[in-house]
Amino acid sequence: MARNRMSRCVMGGSIGMVLLLAAGALLAPPAVAAPGLQPPFPEGRSEYFYSTGHYVKGPFLDFFNRHGGVRIFGYPQTEVFYDSRVGLWVQYFDNARMEWHPENPHPYKVQLGLLGELLGHRYPPIPASRVPRGTPFRRYFPETGHSVSFAFLVFYDSNGGLDIFGYPISEPMVENGRIVQYFQRARMEWHPERPRDERVVLGALGRAYIQRFGVPAEYQRRQPAPARPGQLVQTIEETSDLHVWAFVRNVITGREGYQTVYIYVTDAGRRPASGASATIAVRFPSQTVQYTAGPTDSRGITSVTFPIHALPPGQKVIVDVTVRLGQQTQTAQTFFVPWY
Repeated sequence: MARNRMSRCVMGGSIGMVLLLAAGALLAPPAVAAPGLQPPFPEGRSEYFYSTGHYVKGPFLDFFNRHGGVRIFGYPQTEVFYDSRVGLWVQYFDNARMEWHPENPHPYKVQLGLLGELLGHRYPPIPASRVPRGTPFRRYFPETGHSVSFAFLVFYDSNGGLDIFGYPISEPMVENGRIVQYFQRARMEWHPERPRDERVVLGALGRAYIQRFGVPAEYQRRQPAPARPGQLVQTIEETSDLHVWAFVRNVITGREGYQTVYIYVTDAGRRPASGASATIAVRFPSQTVQYTAGPTDSRGITSVTFPIHALPPGQKVIVDVTVRLGQQTQTAQTFFVPWY
């Protein structure tokens, strides 16, 4: 199938192992072509993220919104810039590195960097004979000799599969008391303390790469906010000791039905904050409707479910979240798009 071709040509089988050994011997990817030899990056529309002070632009923003936004990629950690070490226009996020490949056919011009490989997390393959057969809850990938199972497999299939995560390069393992599994482009983590549908979380491989290999300081500096407010996408404004995250159950929804907003609150020490009150304002095209969530529980989590009625397709619905705890107030924002 055409959908898997561009990803499979990057790393697989014995060729992938040779490339991995070569990459592991280097402290950083080699420098290649100068930016003047590359087509300029097509910036286009942009959105600003107050939590980290960076813009996401053009095809990177389209890719970000189309494939899960903050829930998958985290927040931008740099501006878009030409990285001479990889010879590409790139942007680093908490969990990933987006790369601009203008020579690729659509829709493969934006690719995710193989950070799992570059950070050295590929493990020896497991023989296919050792993998239990006959279960829909486990899938073996002969390309790398590893399997994906249960909740990790559901998350893999539901959030872009090979194009977003690449092939698995390890079996599940325990790191720092948590079950994790590495993929070519991502690390999945199991968080049993979270709500049932939110227990698989992606690890911060983008920040890990920046910490190990570095990024020029000028591209990590916070940028001035846009002159016009309102260009927030699932952001956190860190103006108090509270930290607030807001996520929707479904970024793409039907034009009628129900939506759920999850709110996660921590204190200055990043510990879950219980007893915080939360209100949301849903900015529908024809009106803004306010809802009140119950207080956050011992995990710092609360949620609110609300109806949606006859919304126009393709128009973003912004959800503003306000959280109060004692004398402190903090805000966040998320969105969803009615489509079918």
